[in-house]
Amino acid sequence: MTNAAYRTTPGSGDLRRGDFDGARLERIAAELTPAWLAFVGKEAYRGAFGERPELGVQERTLGDTRLFVLPSTSPANAAVPWSERLRWFQALAGVASGLPWRYGVRAAVVDERGRALLMRYGNQYSTWWIVPGGGKDEGESDEAALRRELREELGLRDFELGPLLWSREQHFLDEPGFCGQRENVYLVRVQSFEPQPELDLAAEGCHEIRWLAPDEMAGLPTRPDDLAERLRNASGS
Repeated sequence: MTNAAYRTTPGSGDLRRGDFDGARLERIAAELTPAWLAFVGKEAYRGAFGERPELGVQERTLGDTRLFVLPSTSPANAAVPWSERLRWFQALAGVASGLPWRYGVRAAVVDERGRALLMRYGNQYSTWWIVPGGGKDEGESDEAALRRELREELGLRDFELGPLLWSREQHFLDEPGFCGQRENVYLVRVQSFEPQPELDLAAEGCHEIRWLAPDEMAGLPTRPDDLAERLRNASGS
């Protein structure tokens, strides 16, 4: 760990360009050859290189060292919620791990009232709602994996697989041996039913299953963050 700027100021806006030494960071990268160098806060990166970054992996490198920008952890950065900061640190851990992707498949299970069946997970840091599904076995098709997952998690067997709604990827180290998950999400329309899981979902980390309309998801932590809007669009498709 090191400083991008050494002068103490009331806030990052009080720092001047001369307070940063990008050449010093280049020397550190050349001497220590880290695989990754992360900047805690956009201003640390901007001051060093004179360009405003987005969060995450940067196109610029220092030799073979990749660069990653994290949200500032300062209390002054209150506009970025703690959960969002955590997500970016988890993303850095995943992308820097060098591990392979896990491939998964999920379903937006939507009933005749436009409600979606969501599952609530959580740990010591946060809680979140997601659509059902999980990882694919090697050589398994999306449909085969989804039929297995929905049978195990919901007891749902008789359904018609609908269109692909979206694909997404996220880096994290929640799944041992993987850097994160790439997944496809499909629409599955059904008549409302009471889930009857074949698995012990509590042992899998799931705390609750509930039918929710998109408007009822307001204020709930979901993955992805715009899940309500995506499901609203899916319900109307």
